[in-house]
Amino acid sequence: MAGTSLPSSLLSQGPSLLFSTSNQVSEAKCGFVISSGKRGLVRCLAKKKISFVDQILDYIEGGPKLRKWYGAPELRPKDGSLSGDDDEFKEEEDNDLDGDKDAVFVTDGDSDLGQMIILQLIVKGSRVKALVKDKRKALDAFGAYVELTSGDASDERFLRKAFKGVGAIISPTEGFLSNVKSLRGVKHAVLLSQLSVYENSGGIQAMMNNKAKKQAEQDENAVISSNVPYTIIRTGKLESSPGGNQGFNFSAGAAAKGSISKEDAARICVEALSVIPPTGLIFEVTNGEEVVSDWEGQLMKVMQRQSEKK
Repeated sequence: MAGTSLPSSLLSQGPSLLFSTSNQVSEAKCGFVISSGKRGLVRCLAKKKISFVDQILDYIEGGPKLRKWYGAPELRPKDGSLSGDDDEFKEEEDNDLDGDKDAVFVTDGDSDLGQMIILQLIVKGSRVKALVKDKRKALDAFGAYVELTSGDASDERFLRKAFKGVGAIISPTEGFLSNVKSLRGVKHAVLLSQLSVYENSGGIQAMMNNKAKKQAEQDENAVISSNVPYTIIRTGKLESSPGGNQGFNFSAGAAAKGSISKEDAARICVEALSVIPPTGLIFEVTNGEEVVSDWEGQLMKVMQRQSEKK
């Protein structure tokens, strides 16, 4: 229902509306009323003022607490925090989210890659949580489609809260996973790694990449030893060119010398969520000649190649 467009005539009728189970609208003399089976819900006052259209969505969908069940974003004030209406249900919702485990957590959501990954997840209709440095800026960029959080990855208390409802993690940059002490409850970790690029660099470039190389090594080791199913995507040099214009190369050693569009790398991270390996999957990829129309099939093929080499 969240995607249903509303006639412009509704916007001029003010807050006195009655919604029946057939979603017909007529005037009423008190508050909002929604009928659902034998029970009726009435609400005349709100703790915070929200737009009329959002109020309509709330009551068509059964109230703010049920918005996530229908795919509608939660309403949040400008600072990105939960609204007053949600606060009274916060503890119960936290328990629900911890059981659902349907969210994808994106680290470094402020980065170019992080933003590209978030946008692709939104288009797919995924529930997205993101770690960002600037919550206000991220809220302006993504609106209420993303649940934003800020904090220290090494802080266990912060991570327990951040990981509530999280089933998968996508980490597109170095330095997050190596600081996390536990991925307990996570079902799949996807790491985009530039380790092959750093290992192949030489001279001054190698010195410049030294810190990033160590972080990439630590991240890979951390996710491998996490006891969580993982996918490590070792890409070639990341380019700012538009994605979708080239094919791919999944051959061994390709990442050390090749390159890949950031948009294409972001897409592969998102597509990797469709295949959860029994233990772990590591593969290299750059832009190339191979056209991929079935990503799930392609990833299964790559997994088969890896198992044959063992």
